[in-house]
Amino acid sequence: MKVYSQVSCLLTLFLLFGSLSISQAPPLGQKETIDQKVEALKEELIGIRRDIHQHPELGNQESRTSALVADHLRKLGLEVTTGVAKTGVVGLLRGGKPGVTIAVRADMDALPITELNEVPYASVNQGVMHACGHDVHTTIELGVATVLSQLKDELPGTVKFIFQPAEEGSPTGERGGAELMVEEGVLENPQVSAIFGLHVMPHLKVGTVGLISGAAMASSDQFDITILGKMSHAATPSEGVDAIVVAAQVISALQTMVSRNIDPRYPVVCTVGVVRGGNRFNILADKVTLQGTVRTLDKEVREAVPSIMERIIKGITSGMGADYQFQYRMGPPVTFNNPQLTEETARVIESVVGKGNLLYPIPLTVAEDFSYYANKVPGLFLFLGVRNEAKGIVYPLHNPNFNVDEECIPIGVKVMTHLVIDYLNSKK
Repeated sequence: MKVYSQVSCLLTLFLLFGSLSISQAPPLGQKETIDQKVEALKEELIGIRRDIHQHPELGNQESRTSALVADHLRKLGLEVTTGVAKTGVVGLLRGGKPGVTIAVRADMDALPITELNEVPYASVNQGVMHACGHDVHTTIELGVATVLSQLKDELPGTVKFIFQPAEEGSPTGERGGAELMVEEGVLENPQVSAIFGLHVMPHLKVGTVGLISGAAMASSDQFDITILGKMSHAATPSEGVDAIVVAAQVISALQTMVSRNIDPRYPVVCTVGVVRGGNRFNILADKVTLQGTVRTLDKEVREAVPSIMERIIKGITSGMGADYQFQYRMGPPVTFNNPQLTEETARVIESVVGKGNLLYPIPLTVAEDFSYYANKVPGLFLFLGVRNEAKGIVYPLHNPNFNVDEECIPIGVKVMTHLVIDYLNSKK
């Protein structure tokens, strides 16, 4: 009986731990296998990035880039839809096993900047440049699609690859970007349960990834103010109302909006970026126009800003005998990282980049229209380090010398691929 009891106990332990080892087996695609697949693609992906970088296109004009993306996805066997929100592309990868649908998003457009980098792949389109890294975002997403398509039969769910135009804005009089893509149903058919995205970040060293829970990037709104004065001879200013002087008072007062009208614990940036006015050196200006932007990280504060601004403008203009016109246009909302999603993905990211290379920066006051997706479904937006001081890669976004250390590309592909796989497995 004693021998039987010991054997029975050992058998029970074997079955128990055998069962545990099966249920806790590594997720689809061993990490090493996936990483090897990415490394095998490295040179091809760098070539794609350089090709896109050399041929940048502005918002709603990304016809060459869209064609390149669509062709690549079709060769992988994905279901491809083009012409979404004008020049957007959507690729659908249906896994061999049932599961939820997750989306991965990249933006494709460039900026109206003349490139100053002396590299073989510098922009050939005069006055247009990928100065915000969207060429890298597009390349990384193509890399993720390539790797996952090789694992298609084992994939428990569906991956929707969203390649978006016009993140930097549409031409005057046109609509575009994430807001229009959402309106056209990009998160539906099949319904997306979560969405991932990333952005290169030049103040983070290559090899690192930044992760922020909650409000990660600011909302971005625009305003137009017209100060209406009264024209007169510059030698007799008392006979008129100097719109320039009034405008100067308005600009100064708007800078105190944060410290005196809004709780300083909630960051707000108000910048007047354009000032136009005046007729001649000896004529009192009767009109000055101001244009600028407001950035916030809190929904309620954002909603309060327009009325605070108008109260300030109205008080100054009426007190100085002038009048005003005020327009306020809300753009992309706050980019919000779902806290639960952020917590669940941290360990996956760290397993790819290594302990100490997953960073937790403070929220950024720059904006991203990824927020339109994250307002509809849980979203996760990462920051990919691209800085390399030894190579002179130190310039900020939207700078004519901006560039990236291309070692960031395989890192980005690995991180996003593992995140997608882990998410799909967790929802089986």
